[in-house]
Amino acid sequence: MHVVVVHDYGPLGRVLLERLRDTPLQISPLLVSDPDKADLSALEEWIPGDTDLIVNALWLTDPETAERDPEGIRKAAFSLPIALAEFARDRDMALFQLSSCYVFDGRKQNAYISSNPGHPSNELGNWQWECEQALRALLPHHIILRTGWSLGRFIRKVQQGTGPGDTLRLPGRCRGQPVTVRDLARVMKAVILQLDCGAEVWGTYQYAGAEEISLYELGLAIAGLPGIPNGIRVVDDMPKWAALEPVNATLICTKIRNTFGIKQLPWRSGLTDELEALSSVGGKQPTDTTAH
Repeated sequence: MHVVVVHDYGPLGRVLLERLRDTPLQISPLLVSDPDKADLSALEEWIPGDTDLIVNALWLTDPETAERDPEGIRKAAFSLPIALAEFARDRDMALFQLSSCYVFDGRKQNAYISSNPGHPSNELGNWQWECEQALRALLPHHIILRTGWSLGRFIRKVQQGTGPGDTLRLPGRCRGQPVTVRDLARVMKAVILQLDCGAEVWGTYQYAGAEEISLYELGLAIAGLPGIPNGIRVVDDMPKWAALEPVNATLICTKIRNTFGIKQLPWRSGLTDELEALSSVGGKQPTDTTAH
């Protein structure tokens, strides 16, 4: 199977490509460093005609950035994947698309299942939900994978926003499940390999780390990591940015386990690895095709 991996300079693309290159699959990377400026009419030049599966590994998990750039998030979370889906439909290809827990507003009292309809409360979730619905209508051969929180996002928030003796404000009322880059790459690789074996298992799935936790508790866990400034005081409070966070971002992941045999792994065991993945993000690989 020929797989084209659409990625940016973030760690997920690098880790996923490393994992896939250890398989018998034919892998072609496609770097999209700036979806805002990508010429979507040039897909014919970027994606080989013998492609079987397009994997969109642009993992969009930061609602703050989306609110600051509504037009940019529309292009990255909706316009680009829809262009990929239309291209795939016309050439009998399949598409693997990432989504997130932000398609839900968090008002449900218990965890969300994959068949729950989206009801987003921020720009990121809005365009991801619009994308999900359009993909289902456009392309029968699709995998949509909703994920929990990006652990790396909150590690970066602690790293960039605090120093020794600083106070870190995180809301205890917001609960969810972090996901590490390496764990997500493991899950994506497992799904792709089963598609390569001919499994007809198209549809919407969810994956998140095994332990539900509040953002306040997550801050406590991150603050104790090697490489994080000592003496950070974590308090249970609602900073302004937390208004974008659903109170309940918890996902039930039994469908992906029952279909693919993929078990949830504890995100805590990947904390140190996530720090390393964030610090070792590389640039464009020489064999990449680059979308301009």
